[in-house]
Amino acid sequence: MKPNKHLKELDGLRTRLYDPELKRREEENRSYMMHLENRFLLLNFNLEAGRDTSDNVIEGMHGGWEFPTCQLRGHFLGHWLSAAAMRYHAVGDKEIKAKADAIVDELAECQKANGGQWAGPIPEKYLYRIAQGKQVWAPHYTIHKVFMGLLDMYEYAGNEIALEIAENFADWFYDWTGRFSREEMNDILDFETGGMLEIWVELFAVTGKEKYKTLMERYYRERLFDPLLRGEDVLTNMHANTTIPEVIGCARAYDVTGDEKWRTIAENYWKLAVTDRGMYATGGQTCGEIWTPMKRLSARLGQKGQEHCTVYNMMRLAGFLFRWTGDPSYADYQERLLYNGLMAQGYWQSTLSHGFTSPYPSHGLLTYFLPMQAGSRKGWSSQKSDFFCCHGTLVQANAAFNRGLYYQSEDTLYVCQYRDSQVTFSIKDTPVTLLQKQDPLTGSSHLASTSSEKQSVLEDTRKYPSQPDCLVPCLKIETAKAVEMTLQIRIPWWIAGEAQILVNGEEIWRGSDAVSFVPLKRTWKDGDVVRILLPKAVKACPLPDDETMTAFLYGPVVLAGLTDEERTLHVPDLSRPEQILVHDNEREWGSWKSTFRTTGQERGIRFIPLHDVGYEPYSIYFPVKSDR
Repeated sequence: MKPNKHLKELDGLRTRLYDPELKRREEENRSYMMHLENRFLLLNFNLEAGRDTSDNVIEGMHGGWEFPTCQLRGHFLGHWLSAAAMRYHAVGDKEIKAKADAIVDELAECQKANGGQWAGPIPEKYLYRIAQGKQVWAPHYTIHKVFMGLLDMYEYAGNEIALEIAENFADWFYDWTGRFSREEMNDILDFETGGMLEIWVELFAVTGKEKYKTLMERYYRERLFDPLLRGEDVLTNMHANTTIPEVIGCARAYDVTGDEKWRTIAENYWKLAVTDRGMYATGGQTCGEIWTPMKRLSARLGQKGQEHCTVYNMMRLAGFLFRWTGDPSYADYQERLLYNGLMAQGYWQSTLSHGFTSPYPSHGLLTYFLPMQAGSRKGWSSQKSDFFCCHGTLVQANAAFNRGLYYQSEDTLYVCQYRDSQVTFSIKDTPVTLLQKQDPLTGSSHLASTSSEKQSVLEDTRKYPSQPDCLVPCLKIETAKAVEMTLQIRIPWWIAGEAQILVNGEEIWRGSDAVSFVPLKRTWKDGDVVRILLPKAVKACPLPDDETMTAFLYGPVVLAGLTDEERTLHVPDLSRPEQILVHDNEREWGSWKSTFRTTGQERGIRFIPLHDVGYEPYSIYFPVKSDR
């Protein structure tokens, strides 16, 4: 069967990111990755290959899940290689590519020392043991990360040696799996397989070799996929992140083969995981690493809320579904999880200055889980002593934020996310550049006391005396000659009132059709400007099974109340609890702030964006009670 053609994501060097906060996170991620020494990234691979015979604990070696006695040891290097490849693909970072290429060369030497096939950081006998039904902690999961890193180094960084290692390594799996009956393979696949199916799909796509199609068939997990084809709920109270990578493999298989069964599995999974299950205000659906019951989330507000890995992988799955359908709800979902998952759970940085101090550290690397319980605190991990699974998705998620912003289908460009950026593409051989920049509606570029910007008197400082409660992305077209094309402008779910679109100052659309794309088809000329006004407001987001427990969002951003205990909020109208939140400290220098405080309460509570919470206690959901 021929692969299907869908929307094409415009990533890599075609899209440049200018958003200062996301660029900060990318740079911190790069610094962390470069800080980790190759010797320790490779230690478990070299130990397995007999290339490191140290008899003492080495100062600086990695601990936690990377310690040489952990059965998941070595998983992080695969994530690291993927992140390095994505970083190089996005911005052409030659230094991180050189570091990654050197690691790949060492993996090739490890493979030779192991006999020419095995390239893992764990022994082959781990897989023999799960074939015998003996307990081993997810060897396929660890091996998948290695394959993933190698294939990403080939795809995004052009490393041919990485592909050669992956192909030789795959031969071991082809021989090993050939020994088992279908039922025996089913038993093996009940141990966490990670994204092994996606690996075989990728190798088949790259090489066209039939043996990888055979491996795809052998790694077809009947006990999960067949019930999904029938639409049965196989998720409730089951571990979440074991199955998301498997279903991503199905999604990729549909891309490559065009076989509709793979698409049906992925779409049914999404329906069961998100559409029918409901979600927390953050966009997550899990607690304690398992899927919540359908629309019954109120009993799951625990310390171990959404896992970072599930956030990253569900965003990946949403990307596949968006490319197939062009449905803006998937872009909405990605936006929600970006703010309230990736940004809330990684690379936090304190904004204290001017002599203010805190008893807590000024940075937070990763919080494995996002606590949802009242009065919770985020648990920040160390740089070298933990290496949970989420350390791996952390470096991948923050490697390249220029993804998912723009998609193209022939003469149509989809503007999916509103972040300062630039994308270059072609319409019928005519090069076009679209520059996106948000109008902050401040009338000032004075962002701090150390700013050297000119202090010009501008109209916006008078026009918007208070927080304008509006996101205003502006899109500028640059083209050498006029070009006919369609811009699809996303109107997000969170708009509060009528949105407005103007082209060169003339209003051409006004409406409140949230979760939609507005098509702008016309002949575009160099210098044309699209101005999009998206009104924001605080909105209440109650739990699907308990309307008296509510969270608050400002646009797509969850607001966290700074309190160390559960606090009941007294509201005049249960249908409008958000009315008790008002702007607080709304402006500093030339920046509008998204901070609020309660009114009408015996004791007030400050609310700040969840992604701005560091070490202080906070609550997301609050009981609300009417005073009437």
